[in-house]
Amino acid sequence: MANQTLRPPTISISPEQYKTLSQKYTPKPTVAKNMLRAFFVGGIICAIGQVIINLFSSFGLTRVESSNAATATMIFLGALLTGLGVYDEIGKFGGAGSIVPVTGFANSIVSPAMEFKREGYVQGVGARLFTVAGPVLVYGIAASIVIGVITYFVR
Repeated sequence: MANQTLRPPTISISPEQYKTLSQKYTPKPTVAKNMLRAFFVGGIICAIGQVIINLFSSFGLTRVESSNAATATMIFLGALLTGLGVYDEIGKFGGAGSIVPVTGFANSIVSPAMEFKREGYVQGVGARLFTVAGPVLVYGIAASIVIGVITYFVR
């Protein structure tokens, strides 16, 4: 078989025929469907967050305290659903609607850690947990320090 030579392809197609074939097999855009799904999923996530805020407010917390507690709860739920493999399915259905809320940030932190869990808890999960969160936290803390110093000297 090594001594055999391959014959050149015998397909000849004109540019017009190629264009017709490519248009026939190119998937149709689904922008409207994707936008509706993203709106629906993002709206449901935000509505759940609002229900949690109202729940914490009914326990006697102030509006700011309720919002902070709800944010922490939503991050926990996003991380938990990512660990269970549910959030990926929500993301496949809702696209950007699942990425924009704070639960998407929790998903982006936990996903790399889950991917490398078979390497162990320290080398795998611990090292990969901050691949996304690390830069966000570093730049967020650095920006808050710079803004704090500027505010201190301006006042």
